[in-house]
Amino acid sequence: MRILWLCNIMLPAIAEHLNRPFSNREGWLTGIYNRFAEEKESQVELAVCFPFEAEPVFSIGKVKCYGFREDLNRPERYDENLERQLKRILDDFRPDIVHIFGTEFPHARALTRAWDRPDKTLVGIQGLCCKIAEVYTQGIPKRVVDRVTFRDWLKRDSLRQQQAKFYLRALRETEVITWAGHITGRTGFDRESTAKINPDAKYYRMNEIMREVFYSDRWERERCEPGSIFAGQGDYPIKGLHYMLQALPMILEKRPDTRLYVAGNSIFDYQSIKGRLKISSYGKYLYGLIREYRLEEKVIILGKLDAAAMKARFLRSSVFVCPSIIENSPNTVAEAMLLGVPVVAAAVGGIPDMITDGREGILYEPGDVKALAAAVLKAWDEEVAGTVSEGAIARAAAVHDRATNYERLMEIYHEINLPI
Repeated sequence: MRILWLCNIMLPAIAEHLNRPFSNREGWLTGIYNRFAEEKESQVELAVCFPFEAEPVFSIGKVKCYGFREDLNRPERYDENLERQLKRILDDFRPDIVHIFGTEFPHARALTRAWDRPDKTLVGIQGLCCKIAEVYTQGIPKRVVDRVTFRDWLKRDSLRQQQAKFYLRALRETEVITWAGHITGRTGFDRESTAKINPDAKYYRMNEIMREVFYSDRWERERCEPGSIFAGQGDYPIKGLHYMLQALPMILEKRPDTRLYVAGNSIFDYQSIKGRLKISSYGKYLYGLIREYRLEEKVIILGKLDAAAMKARFLRSSVFVCPSIIENSPNTVAEAMLLGVPVVAAAVGGIPDMITDGREGILYEPGDVKALAAAVLKAWDEEVAGTVSEGAIARAAAVHDRATNYERLMEIYHEINLPI
């Protein structure tokens, strides 16, 4: 059985093999990729295609790799040449099944046109652009949403324009989901959302394999930094960093030793002229909140972290927060749970499918900064932290079991490949 994956980026595992820089996005796919690479008697022949600056064809062990050219700086623009490139890949590899990861990019639409086999197409759902677009600027003042900084003007990337791009991606996403015959997801949220778009597609529940490093070691309260809060991302509005900054003064009243660590690049660098020119309206808003609440010494932006650095930060943190406006099943929450880090998360999207409040983490009403602050303080109670840490480890170990999830994917592939 020959399976072709369509990915939005070069997988980290492939980039590492080629000694190239890589993004941590879609790092969870490396878990499945590694299982394919490790299987000595697999009944599946795997190929992976992804955007690249050239159109190479090469093999890494048993996996065949294809690059195709795409302007990633303008993902809203559809280039029909993508269809010709992907058709060449299809003709060369001759897959039995095409598995699309990510529905909103031009290459997903192009592959559906080049392949034209919905009965042999499987679409994996991560987030849902249609839901993101609806709430993109939630909790942000209108003056900030309407404001256009020099950077926003130059890049044509104001908050209004960012939201408009998600609406455009949602149209492409809807087209791909409507066309596909098979869908994988992990939550009631994504199942219900995709069923509204395409009620005729067959839906398969399939959990993810996380990155290898998160399956070892365990969080211990005694080893972490007291009062340390970790957020996995904050560089665009749906991750809800503005809510966390508004909740922080309330937490500091009870715990003056509190510090917030945020993974990812800073979008509010005012230390240089270049930094000021590059600041977005959202970044300016975050910086304003930090100044207003005197949080300059309390918020630490960590920059991009690889898997090992993320794990080290998880283990040093006393709580992990996910204050997002919308999520399906965020990998950072799963990674925290595998390690046993107490999690505080907004009860949005598919998160309630991952966490039972009070058992594997603490949920709060989304957008309620007082409830967020109270939830963080509650997570620092020794008895509560112990309970949710143990519960999270047990649930995440079962949900993200590597052998179980790999076997489930094989079952799905075999079912799709059965003759009609």
